[in-house]
Amino acid sequence: MSLVQSIDYLAITPALVVAVVGIAVLVLDAFVTDRRRQLTGWISAVGLVVAAVTLLPLTDHPRGTFCVPGGGRGGLDLSSCSYVVDNLTLAFQVLVLVGALVVVLLSLDTVRDSHLPAGEYYFLLMMSVAGAVTMAASRDVITLVIALEVVSLPAFALVALPRYDGRASEAALKLFLVSVVSTAVMLFGLSLVYGVTGAVHLDRIATALSDPGARNAALVLGVALSIAGFAFKVAAVPFHFWAPDTYVGAPVPVAAYLSVVSKAAGFVGLALLVTQGFAPYADVWAPVVAVLAALTMTVGNLVALRQRHAVRLLAWSSIAQSGYILVPLGAAGKGDIDRVLPATVAYVLAYAVMNLGAFAVVTLVGRHRRANRLEDYRGLGRTEPLTAFALAFALACLAGLPPGLLGLFAKVVVFQAPVEQGTGWLAVVMAINVVIGLYYYLAWAATLYVSPGRDMAAQQARPPSYRISWSDGVAIGITLGAALWLSVVPRMVLEALG
Repeated sequence: MSLVQSIDYLAITPALVVAVVGIAVLVLDAFVTDRRRQLTGWISAVGLVVAAVTLLPLTDHPRGTFCVPGGGRGGLDLSSCSYVVDNLTLAFQVLVLVGALVVVLLSLDTVRDSHLPAGEYYFLLMMSVAGAVTMAASRDVITLVIALEVVSLPAFALVALPRYDGRASEAALKLFLVSVVSTAVMLFGLSLVYGVTGAVHLDRIATALSDPGARNAALVLGVALSIAGFAFKVAAVPFHFWAPDTYVGAPVPVAAYLSVVSKAAGFVGLALLVTQGFAPYADVWAPVVAVLAALTMTVGNLVALRQRHAVRLLAWSSIAQSGYILVPLGAAGKGDIDRVLPATVAYVLAYAVMNLGAFAVVTLVGRHRRANRLEDYRGLGRTEPLTAFALAFALACLAGLPPGLLGLFAKVVVFQAPVEQGTGWLAVVMAINVVIGLYYYLAWAATLYVSPGRDMAAQQARPPSYRISWSDGVAIGITLGAALWLSVVPRMVLEALG
């Protein structure tokens, strides 16, 4: 039997483009003067656009590459391929590339004003993006783990790049230690699965697990530990403690990247692993994921109620949103997995747009108000009405209230999953948490349109307007435009996954 694997270079072009541009940025940085280091940011942005354009030829039909005998390419059977480009892959790759583009635009002024090393910053960011692009197409556990680590390893350095900032160093250390532990737990679990099944491709693992006689304690433990490892990556309770301090200590654009792109990579890896590899063990892992979902959304929302720092509030909000994303997977134990997977993917896509929109405005305000407390947003609607509207609309989407129909649609889709799959208690917990989340989202949005007050000293300390660069404006415009568009035609998300 031939062991030669087929390689479809067109399928891997987006990841290759991002990786090559990242290396080019690092090399170029060694030859440009300090006054032209912003050029590395522009090249990174152009590279992401080019990578997104290379997705267009892949929309015709599914493609697979690195296929072992029994797999296929083009429109053929794509089983036993390590890298598969289908509708789910394309949806996540679009999310990753557009999200990374917004982060690069937000980073242009941050890198310059904070005197961060531009070449290293954009190199690390592009390498992490290359891992996220690969993650969405991974269909074997080796590629899955390597892609996840390529996403995570540059993130440690990105958080720590403010070299003389103690908070950044502490945040990077926490992220590093938690990531190392989670990777070790995940690898131990996957090694148990491989030891029993002898397979690394997700479809072959599912075939081996579908044999009722093969079920044993080692496999159950392996499945549980593998999911626990991913729970660290997506900041699910009780593995969440690293997220708030890491987000606050990192540069705000890096926090946005961790909250959206990096977390989306973790969720797509988890979704692929449990729905395509561990599907026959749904009765084992689904109840565990359901409990994680309930704990995550409840703890995230309750702690977010007490926050007065914008980034820390978004960090706890992000934890709560992770709980919502886990709900459909937690409902899979009593129903059809193929029906709950689109709900999870749809919410991840919607969450990325909503959260990036909020972080875009928080990044802008944070440049002028280093404390970045909620009080700093008081009266923003009077001085910067468009910016305030963008933040208010993002918060309305996160809360799931009109006019934020994108968030409302996403929550309805997720809410339907436990109802239809016979896990009603999880739907009740989610409904209660949605009500809790309304308070802090609406309270922050209301602050934007409240008068700054009559204290003259406070009014003199507050600038009458924030300087908005064109890169910040484009970033805010992309997220606001996407949120408005998907609020008008929300079914585009599910149709793209069909």
